[in-house]
Amino acid sequence: MTQAEQSVSILNGIGAKKAEALARLGLTTLGDLARWYPRAYEDRRKIWPIRQAPEGETVCVCAVVAQPPRTSYVRKGLSVTHVTVFDDSSSLSLTFFNQPYLSKQLLVGQSYVFYGALELNGTRRGMVNPVFEPEGSHASTGRIVPVYPLTAGISSRQLAGWIAQALTEMSDTIPDDLPPKLRLDHQLPARDWAIRTVHAPASFEELELARRRLVFEELFYLTAGLAQLHRRRQAGAGCLCKALSPNGFTDLLPYALTHAQQAALTTIFADLSSGKPMNRLLQGDVGSGKTVVAAGAVWLAAQSGWQSALMAPTEILAAQHYQTLSALFEGTGIRMGLLTGSMKAREKRDIRERLELGTLDLVVGTHALLSAGVDFARLGLVITDEQHRFGVTQRSALSAKGGRPHVLVMSATPIPRTLALIIYGDLDISIMNERPPGRQEVDTFLIGEDKRERMQGFIRRQVQEGHQVYIVCPAVEESETAGAAALKNVTAYAKQLQTEVFPDLRISLVHGKLSAKAKEAAMAAFSAGEADILVATTVIEVGVDVPNATLMVIENADRFGLSQLHQLRGRVGRGTAKSYCVLLSANRSSETRQRLKALCATNDGFKIAEKDLELRGPGDFFGSRQHGLPQLQVADLAGDTRVLAEAKEAAEALLADDPELKKSENQPVLNHIRTLFEENPDIFN
Repeated sequence: MTQAEQSVSILNGIGAKKAEALARLGLTTLGDLARWYPRAYEDRRKIWPIRQAPEGETVCVCAVVAQPPRTSYVRKGLSVTHVTVFDDSSSLSLTFFNQPYLSKQLLVGQSYVFYGALELNGTRRGMVNPVFEPEGSHASTGRIVPVYPLTAGISSRQLAGWIAQALTEMSDTIPDDLPPKLRLDHQLPARDWAIRTVHAPASFEELELARRRLVFEELFYLTAGLAQLHRRRQAGAGCLCKALSPNGFTDLLPYALTHAQQAALTTIFADLSSGKPMNRLLQGDVGSGKTVVAAGAVWLAAQSGWQSALMAPTEILAAQHYQTLSALFEGTGIRMGLLTGSMKAREKRDIRERLELGTLDLVVGTHALLSAGVDFARLGLVITDEQHRFGVTQRSALSAKGGRPHVLVMSATPIPRTLALIIYGDLDISIMNERPPGRQEVDTFLIGEDKRERMQGFIRRQVQEGHQVYIVCPAVEESETAGAAALKNVTAYAKQLQTEVFPDLRISLVHGKLSAKAKEAAMAAFSAGEADILVATTVIEVGVDVPNATLMVIENADRFGLSQLHQLRGRVGRGTAKSYCVLLSANRSSETRQRLKALCATNDGFKIAEKDLELRGPGDFFGSRQHGLPQLQVADLAGDTRVLAEAKEAAEALLADDPELKKSENQPVLNHIRTLFEENPDIFN
């Protein structure tokens, strides 16, 4: 056992409960602690005189305790401790909540360094719950202090102390898996130095050097792994389709395709007839016409004797695809079926039998397609819609039902190319950035609470004109926030609208805590025109087309990312009538308003995604992590684009020289990649 593999339990202060809390963060060994990188840093090196310390900023002051701390008990479970401290320039009032023990820690006449947000209450300066330590100790002040992601039961000080202990215990040099020549070519410091430095940097210049090394390493292994996966998927024979012209399919359509659609279709037809398995992402903004392009791929597969499977994330979306494609393929001889979890057992059995016999050319379905007993005679093409709702593992599970079928992945979530290189690095990418003729742009407006009555009047007019309305809220439960900024509780809000605001209109409700069946029923009813207003959470982000819906109102719009707001906006504007989106926010900060106005300025999802990445960073770009892909720990794809390009180029160069990483000096790289993709390790065997 190496030092890095030793249990965290050997460290001082870690008993069974603390070990359990650390395990919730995935920290079970000393190596895990060493690789638990800070999420931010606080510069606690400068000591400010109290009088000169800038208001509203987090600062360090060195001050003497003037009098014994005074603790009062406001109610059960809430105590408040007040302390006055001073330096040569002024005095400072400190307030601590639920820390009555401070009377024994803050001694009169003793000097301490306090770190906290300095606030001005009238003429009196103060801090609430500052961090403090005796002057000169430098345990948490007088240096650059790392800030770590935490979990319940563990304080920042505890975690920082354990990480420092772990690094001390790991006295041997931390192994470096990157080939020496690569480190030299890219001027990368040693991994051991970089890891120790990010936890205790002497300066921000030093920190930047250490961080660059770790970012490069992270992106190098990820892009190398994805490139290797892509290469292996391309190797060997795929399901060969006939070399037909796309014109054979487009002649069936009652309308002309956009240039982007035509280009994507031409590329896909070339992929299908190449003899190698296609693995392609068809990425297009809402309403760009991806389904028609996918239909062209199905048509060519059917002409070549292959079956196709299209998997959608919800039953209602699967049913919509089935109806759209049925109309499209009418008269072509292409035989279709629908398979969802809620279908009767007899209907499911019939579809399964026809698939196995080969008397169905296309099956449209949900996760039910992954079920045991769903077998194909000649599966040649797998299509997944709204890919981010599935992930790599489920895509692979459906593909496994055929012999190296072609894979087409559709996503209506525009993401910047830098991010696409990571999330979809195992796929070739086709981007569709044109709107089909006649597709309406949605006018978007940002309003405050003062315009609520006016907005309600607009909602009523839309319904009176025969249209339907979405109202989206971010929360299901009661909000703890008081006042105008309170989050709209979707259930209570729907009730209020029905009883107080629109008693004469038909209002329905859908949110994530409803059963799948209830959600599907609510959306189906709205689609059928049985409700005027649908009050919902973001569960409608990926939903059925309702051409009659012309207005999207988003409450507490500041709580959403731009890309998510754009996805929600895409629920309207799907018919011929003029459509609108209203963003309602009580947040008056200039930063928030600037961000939301960026959405009002354009309907281009790719521009919005770039702005979102710039403002928020990648985070969970889709609201939930991509299953099957490793999580980035250090890299910031908004700020590290140069390092990404450099790391990707280095990975491609290494694989060009040694595609299977068989050379002895590259074995550590291969082992690292295998570990990184541990959810699917056999793909690299």
